[in-house]
Amino acid sequence: MTKSEFIYSADPGLLLGFHGCDRQVAEKIVLGRDNMRPSINRYDWLGSGVYFWQNNYERAYDFACQLAAAGKIKEPAVVGAVLCLDYCLDLLDKDSIDDVKNNWEKIIRLIGEGTLPRNVNPGHLAGSQDKLLRYLDCMVIEVAHTIAREDNDPPFDTVRCAFIEGQPIFPGASFMDKSHIQICVRNPNCIKGLFMPRLRQPWNGDIFHKEEATPAIAS
Repeated sequence: MTKSEFIYSADPGLLLGFHGCDRQVAEKIVLGRDNMRPSINRYDWLGSGVYFWQNNYERAYDFACQLAAAGKIKEPAVVGAVLCLDYCLDLLDKDSIDDVKNNWEKIIRLIGEGTLPRNVNPGHLAGSQDKLLRYLDCMVIEVAHTIAREDNDPPFDTVRCAFIEGQPIFPGASFMDKSHIQICVRNPNCIKGLFMPRLRQPWNGDIFHKEEATPAIAS
């Protein structure tokens, strides 16, 4: 039985994503006064699209704070989103990993490895192991979308991958302090809802405080 005959390489459920941005932008998006705009940089980690940190408000807010510190936004904020992956190029799934690897091999045969862009760091982070400017990865992902169009295959709605990023959380660890799962949404219809994240509310397990409870009605 070939891999294409199996039915499990999909995630049919809904999940939460978080997008760091400026507070005014966040409020306009949630109120429906503006749309989320895709990132189209040549170094984007998962190609062009709208980026979300999966189930990770804190990482999204940290990213927004970095934008504010760099003077790119005024006040950091986070937009929450209810997402579905639909037809996903999912780099947590072996089929998608194999497809992207095969695409890279096709590129090598066509133009040669010496002409490919590289993943690099910006100058002020030259010693980092993370390669924050993903020119090569972005190119290979975009080729996957191009091949799908040329073969008349369904377009990918989303791209997802886990990234091991940052510094070890203790000496000798393989757990890094910025590891995360990122989702790149290409099809805006995969964004099912948008919201401003809520703070946790105190709750002791009771629906009502005793003094507020509705008295039982005798039958």
